[in-house]
Amino acid sequence: MSEFIREEKIPVRGEYDIIVAGGGVAGIAAALSAAERGRKVLLLEKSNILGGLATLGLINLFVPMCNGRGIQIVTGLAEKLLRLSAQYSWDTIPEEWKNGEPEDKENCHRYTCRYSPYIFALVLMEQITSAGVELLYDCIASVPVMENGVCTGVITESKSGREFCRAKMVIDTTGDADMLRRAGVPVVPGKNFYTYTAKGVTLDSCKKAIETGNIGNIYVGMGGGGINLFGKNQPADKPLWSGLTVDEVSEYLIDNQSLMLSKLKKTDRWTRDLVMMPGMPSFRTTCRIDGDYTLTPEDAYRHFDDSVGAICDFTYKDLLYEVPLRTLVRKGFPNMITAGRSASGSGYAWDVLRVIPPAILTGQAAGEAAVLAIESGCAVGDVDIAQLQSRLTEGGVMIHFDDAWVPEDAKAKTESEDIGHI
Repeated sequence: MSEFIREEKIPVRGEYDIIVAGGGVAGIAAALSAAERGRKVLLLEKSNILGGLATLGLINLFVPMCNGRGIQIVTGLAEKLLRLSAQYSWDTIPEEWKNGEPEDKENCHRYTCRYSPYIFALVLMEQITSAGVELLYDCIASVPVMENGVCTGVITESKSGREFCRAKMVIDTTGDADMLRRAGVPVVPGKNFYTYTAKGVTLDSCKKAIETGNIGNIYVGMGGGGINLFGKNQPADKPLWSGLTVDEVSEYLIDNQSLMLSKLKKTDRWTRDLVMMPGMPSFRTTCRIDGDYTLTPEDAYRHFDDSVGAICDFTYKDLLYEVPLRTLVRKGFPNMITAGRSASGSGYAWDVLRVIPPAILTGQAAGEAAVLAIESGCAVGDVDIAQLQSRLTEGGVMIHFDDAWVPEDAKAKTESEDIGHI
């Protein structure tokens, strides 16, 4: 049952070339890319810090950006932001990757990095504001205003009340496809395991940090549910959450926070403390666009004419993908594009797409595509792909992987029972 409350006149806050809804790493990349092209960009972030799951969610890990053979695959803004995450923070970049690709490619670690999530959030803020992006904190992108399939702007909710922000292009990097689904774009909901991670300190971890001279060793993992990416041992009495309703989010948080407290009650209160709790649910896959193309596990080692970048897998060595522009758009919605966790992937391919390096790569591509669409006066999915790829290449992105990196047993890898059942 619906009830009419009141009519309301919503003031216009401003007019922008591009609105980026969501300040996670995908939104950061999109906003930076567009601003560097001289466009007027508004970045809306519902929390008080930037970075999304990479900072607020305490998933402070750049997963491997190489193929496991000493060759870097994910580049461009992802490389820049990884280096920035470590610039003022403790980090875990392997020594052989400190100055680029390692010389000994047979005996090297994978190129990953952990970092201080809160320091990284500050660095991201500096990058955004220095680029001239208008940043609004504590501001929810609430409703996309649609006219004949075109999004004319976004209604926001903040301390200023409701405001309308006009836009030529809207990039949905909310992580949950909030703008897309509210605009009527076809989307696909996901399911999430019983996972909730926080950070604590103990007397032993403090001792380790002092002995090693590395403050990063002060943290230990604490949390509620500890089910991993593959869902092993998911409790039979726990649901798989979509995370798309306030009831589900609240149930998930209450359940996990209660479990975390019960664990803490069993430990010596003088020997440990809880120092960081995630400021957002630890959901990995809530909702994604039903794009013009959906990346699947079987697309490993496949080249796409409309590729916007090559990515690698974070679990399996040698597994390579290319991301088509079509995974970020849907025909019939000419000025809306997505990036990050809501790119169109199914099964394990969605997991490969949603992590930090690929999220930054697709964010960079979305920003460049939105700018090019404005310049060309066309739908964002119809931009000249050669021109888009040229701009991304200028920005350091590897568009196509080298077939020389494809292993001889490639077919067996793509048909692996492990991958197929993830």
